[in-house]
Amino acid sequence: MTTGMQVSVVGCGYLGAVLAAVLAEQGNQVIGLDVDDAKVPQLNSGIPPFFEPEFESVLQRSLATGNLSFTTDPTKLSASEIVFICVGTPQLDGGAADLSQLWRAADAIAPYLSETAVVVGRSTVPVGTAAKLEQRLNQKSGHNFQLAWNPEFLREGHAINDTRLPDRIVIGSNDINAISKIKEIYQPQLANQVPFLVMDVPTAELVKVSANAFLATKISFINAISEVADIAGADIVALAEAIGLDPRIGNKFLAAGVGFGGGCLPKDIRAFIASSQEIGAGEAMQFLVEVDRINLRQRDRVVRLAKSQLGDLTGKKVVVLGAAFKPNSDDVRDSPALDVANAIHQLGARVFVHDPKAIENARARFPELNYERDLTEIFKDAELVLHLTEWQQYRELDPAMLLTKVANPVIIDGRNVLDFAKWRAAGWQITGMGKRD
Repeated sequence: MTTGMQVSVVGCGYLGAVLAAVLAEQGNQVIGLDVDDAKVPQLNSGIPPFFEPEFESVLQRSLATGNLSFTTDPTKLSASEIVFICVGTPQLDGGAADLSQLWRAADAIAPYLSETAVVVGRSTVPVGTAAKLEQRLNQKSGHNFQLAWNPEFLREGHAINDTRLPDRIVIGSNDINAISKIKEIYQPQLANQVPFLVMDVPTAELVKVSANAFLATKISFINAISEVADIAGADIVALAEAIGLDPRIGNKFLAAGVGFGGGCLPKDIRAFIASSQEIGAGEAMQFLVEVDRINLRQRDRVVRLAKSQLGDLTGKKVVVLGAAFKPNSDDVRDSPALDVANAIHQLGARVFVHDPKAIENARARFPELNYERDLTEIFKDAELVLHLTEWQQYRELDPAMLLTKVANPVIIDGRNVLDFAKWRAAGWQITGMGKRD
């Protein structure tokens, strides 16, 4: 089913480029606007600027149909019926969200928007941002837009499917025309019974950060319990399975390990703390300060485990499996794996990092580390192996074959997903994060 609407997507990073490609795939005429003079021709050539499963094929098909194009020229937005704003809101020093890209985008597009256009925000922002953005657009354009808010819930590694078939669509608006237009653009999703929730704008702004704060809290909770399990001699994996069977708790996001990273959870909980303080609700969000601390402490915990295995790390070859913050992504923002790798490097170890997709991004962030693309070769003469990103190929490694390559068969599973019995039977010493077997 196609809608055939004229759509613009402002900001063609991870969020915007995926949205643009999928909406074009669904039959809309989509223009992606970005200020990056290098990224735009790359996208128009069908070359993704980041790795995301399925994205390249969807991008190329949408370009081939003529439904999708990318530009740096804001005048191209003048015929758009719906304009999605998808610019980044990175973290400032101190934790608050940096909204400068949002304000620059508003200033750039406002003079060229049709007065009948429906403007929809999708960036993750502090509550109250939409009202300021609406005022700015109206002042710069001379029109009277009633901004709608449509928070995104994409999971990196699953972004295409999460756009085609999200678990919910949230719209913040009290404008009947805007709601109708947004329903029209999402007809393919609604035809598949995706829940469509309409609420006021401040509530819609809070939905995304609240969801991320809850998920971060759940991860930090099980990681805190894993520290207790280590001392008590308990098994966190069995414990998580047992409590996860309670339907009030559920088993998702209960995997103890080195912690969460990426461009969403860490940034969003810190921004939520900062924005809550600004509006006078800082005390209510103090628990998130501890959630953040627990998460960062997990990285230190892996470093301590490494030191307990090798003692003085100076000159020791340490292999780190994983650089991306999660599998099926090349995103290294706030990556626990890379932070641990760098910390061990700072202690004098010779650190060698492998990742199926994120090596170049990792190298740009930490050029002082060593990188190896050959998953077998990297084990040569290793004195300690750290498994920190749960790519499937790491789970499928043959520990018996690798035993002949390493100098010291010791591995720390920072994700608790390897087959401990198999590795031990092959002659390895394996340690997890609160995991016994």
